[in-house]
Amino acid sequence: MHSFPGPALSIVEELRTAAAADPARAIAFQGSPGANSHRAAMEARPDALPLPCFSFEDALEAVKDGRAGQAIIPIENSQHGRVADIHFLLPESGLAIVGEYFMPIHHALMGLGEGPYEAAYSHPQALGQSRFFLRERGIVPLSYADTAGAAAFVAEKGDPTVAAIAPAIAAELYGLDIVERNVEDSDDNMTRFVILADKPTFINVDAGKPAITTFVFEVKNIPAALYKALGGFATNGVNMTKLESYQQGTSFSATRFYADIIGIPGDPAVDRALEECAFHSKELRVLGTYEQGRKRG
Repeated sequence: MHSFPGPALSIVEELRTAAAADPARAIAFQGSPGANSHRAAMEARPDALPLPCFSFEDALEAVKDGRAGQAIIPIENSQHGRVADIHFLLPESGLAIVGEYFMPIHHALMGLGEGPYEAAYSHPQALGQSRFFLRERGIVPLSYADTAGAAAFVAEKGDPTVAAIAPAIAAELYGLDIVERNVEDSDDNMTRFVILADKPTFINVDAGKPAITTFVFEVKNIPAALYKALGGFATNGVNMTKLESYQQGTSFSATRFYADIIGIPGDPAVDRALEECAFHSKELRVLGTYEQGRKRG
């Protein structure tokens, strides 16, 4: 708890006390109260008790040790791409993806007074989503663990030349002045969150809503390995909506991939495609099957 800035501590303690009284209803998120992940938690699970955690690892651990029934984690942004380290953390956590939530993201520039500001703190994702705004005003971007935490830190720091980029509610929580709203560089700024639990959900093959299956796999270090691993999705008519590569370890001898497909294990076409992918891979692991939160395409 003491990793949070001073102005956030009392709110963190209040939320943690409520979550501890009913951990099955708790949903863990990374960041200080007022962060975008806090808002996403309350919108995606209105009846849940939000549990603030300082890091992504802490949020996942809260589910693993029973302090929360679920966690909600941002995985990618329409402007700034994937959230750093998530592709490593999700497979290593042992948790299952049980849902997804898409949320429009709007940032505000806030501080003590009207400026001018020399620098602005925020999460690297928010800084990346507002980079042109900051560059045009000559404001130096400074990284912080989360957006609302940056606002609390600016309030604690008491320096009128330093601002934060955070959700507007953070200004209200931490006593800052909003100088400008909607400072993100694109008006269609959107973040996709995934919801995790310690057990996977079961979705019937004939479920009315389309479903997403997320999995990771590592190709064999041979020519055309990826081509062969993916061929089964094309021949079986399974739509792959996401494929991202990443390296794990220091050997650089083979590449791991994070993928989303539309479909459910148990559907013969999906089963055939996954079986063919696994045959041409060193490892394949399904991370979860869950209802599609937003139509692809």
